[in-house]
Amino acid sequence: MKSKKYLLALLIITSFLLTNCTKQLDEPKELETRASNVDYSSPSSAKAALVGAYVYFQSYYWEQLALLQVRGDDVNSGGGKSAPYDQAPYHDIDLFVYDANFWMLNSTWDGMFQNILQITAQIAQLEKFREGGVSSALIDQYIAECKVMRAHITLQASRTWGGVFKVSSVDPSALEVQTKDSIMTWIKTEMEDAVPKLLDVHPSQRTDLKGGITKYAALAIKAMAEQELKDYNAVATTTAEIISSGKFSLYSDFNKEFKTAGKLSSENILELQYSDFNSGSGDNWNYLGAFFGPTDWTPAVSSAGGGWGFYEPSEKYIKFMLSRGEKTRLQSSVIFTPSGIDKIKSDPAYATLPAWVSNTTMEGDVFLNSARAYFYSGKHYLPSTELITGRTDYASNKNYICIRYAEILLMYAEAVTRGGAASAGSADNAVNMVRTRVGMAPLTGVTTQQVIDEKYAELAMEWGNRYYDMIRLENTAELSYDGRTFTMAKKYLPYPLAQLDKSFLLKEYADTHPNH
Repeated sequence: MKSKKYLLALLIITSFLLTNCTKQLDEPKELETRASNVDYSSPSSAKAALVGAYVYFQSYYWEQLALLQVRGDDVNSGGGKSAPYDQAPYHDIDLFVYDANFWMLNSTWDGMFQNILQITAQIAQLEKFREGGVSSALIDQYIAECKVMRAHITLQASRTWGGVFKVSSVDPSALEVQTKDSIMTWIKTEMEDAVPKLLDVHPSQRTDLKGGITKYAALAIKAMAEQELKDYNAVATTTAEIISSGKFSLYSDFNKEFKTAGKLSSENILELQYSDFNSGSGDNWNYLGAFFGPTDWTPAVSSAGGGWGFYEPSEKYIKFMLSRGEKTRLQSSVIFTPSGIDKIKSDPAYATLPAWVSNTTMEGDVFLNSARAYFYSGKHYLPSTELITGRTDYASNKNYICIRYAEILLMYAEAVTRGGAASAGSADNAVNMVRTRVGMAPLTGVTTQQVIDEKYAELAMEWGNRYYDMIRLENTAELSYDGRTFTMAKKYLPYPLAQLDKSFLLKEYADTHPNH
């Protein structure tokens, strides 16, 4: 998705009209589409329609990833070390105090479902190319890719809100709100349909759209839905298919996996691709990384911009990692400030820290004290030395990984410890592959709890994985930390009031499913 010509082709070939976001999602005109001057017999035009879906898939608002990730015990909201907090309702969400009128909830919901609707419209458009004579197998593949995109966004929305819209077509009469379990079952069915139609290669080996979706993204999302359903036998079988394919391996350097070198690495099953097109000016296609960046730093490249300081790894996570003797993963996942180091050392149990704990990153950027955060996420950081000359925005040109092979290995290991078939090797082997990469000693007789701990260490600050694991396991104790009190009544965010006002379907569902 790094070539500008695909984006231009999208604009030339077709356009889709969704009415203003303030209107009801379930109004018929909300799903109306139009197109003009399209050659439906052209495979290249069909490809451009597919690229249009990718554009929507990768069009995450900055607040969306921030909201989806903030509630786990691996992450604290930034924005201030003490009251009054900047963006206080965001800080409150981290404390499990929810305001259904908070703009970030509404924007995230609205943006995710607008993209789902747009991707679904692209599916309807692709069917016209089949009718126009374009290879049916090719259209099947393109539609399957769109279904994977739609499923990934829907899965994130349902994990966040529980019951959500199932958008399966542009026909407004087909729109419905379903329970989380029903949504996960639908996603599983959708991915089962998609798998045989998708390319059987690593994403980086695609010659038509390098880094595009393959069958393994569909399998991974299917396994995630099965995990949410607690069908561990199915999780073991599905993840085993990915492992046994031999198409993926852990990238040798954990730190660089999240930097420029890790783009389309051997480990990445699905990622959001962004680019400055190797140019210091002009067009770019990037996620706004400033939300995760430092308010004050001395970058190795002096022109590099900083950020807003609204997101930080938790002290609980840092101490968990220090207690395990972690270096590689902690040093790569957490960026320290001087005040953050002092805060950790103020606990007598951590008064003496390893010499490598520093506010200077391995790449030479110096992070300074901030009124908003003690720590920063290394997984959302791109070294200033890796910025394209002329680009100054924080983390510009950085990809965001959606699904890594490490996550699949650990999902498989957990499922095996819960009785799933070990058809792709032992749970020990899967866990130890992940541990060996970062210099941790191998384990024998791995227990479920050890796998959960390994997921905490490996996947922190990635797509809210830790929080959703704790919700699935109903582990309220882990989420009740640093003065927080978590109950399962708080597992879902409230529906945004603006959406309830717009949609009678959502309002009706909320009235009959008060805990949705």
